[in-house]
Amino acid sequence: MSQRFRILGRSTVYSGFTTLEVADLEVTFRSGEVRRIRREIETHGSGAAILPFDPVRRVAVMVRQLRVPIAVAGEDDAYPLEAIAGLLDVEGEGPEATARREAEEEAGLSVFDMLPVAATYSTPGISTEKLHLFLAEIDIHQARTGAGGGAAEEHEDIEVVVIPLAELAERADRGELQDLKTFALVQSLRLARPALFADIE
Repeated sequence: MSQRFRILGRSTVYSGFTTLEVADLEVTFRSGEVRRIRREIETHGSGAAILPFDPVRRVAVMVRQLRVPIAVAGEDDAYPLEAIAGLLDVEGEGPEATARREAEEEAGLSVFDMLPVAATYSTPGISTEKLHLFLAEIDIHQARTGAGGGAAEEHEDIEVVVIPLAELAERADRGELQDLKTFALVQSLRLARPALFADIE
């Protein structure tokens, strides 16, 4: 598809953990009309997310932690059930290595057999974040290396949750998974390994 836009300029209006930019563009609409538009863009880097699962015990290892934006949005539960995830913020570290490191830090798991699922933009209308999604088959007892809980220097207080796959699928079907990357990984596992959910399908 040919590009129908030209970026005229960009300016940073805030820089902290996240960066907020304003971009001015000249866009040719499908009708042929040319317009100048302005858009805000949030940038905090890209990330990797991983859903470790034990196919013998039919459980997944997940995490919970306070998510302030969800609290501010007024949701009843500001501690959503999530797949393990983190930013690609270590120089020279690729998405797979980031996912492995986060599994160790957040859940105390050593993972090896990883299946790439997708690399997708989480909210392309506002953010540059690209998420690399992985499934990881584990033996939960052999993979356990520690308690997890996150990195103290990052002020993380992460609860590790071991949940039956059947319950996870039921939560997805009831619309109870608040986090999009988690929903995508759960549904991907159901497509890739339907036999693990045979008793509830």
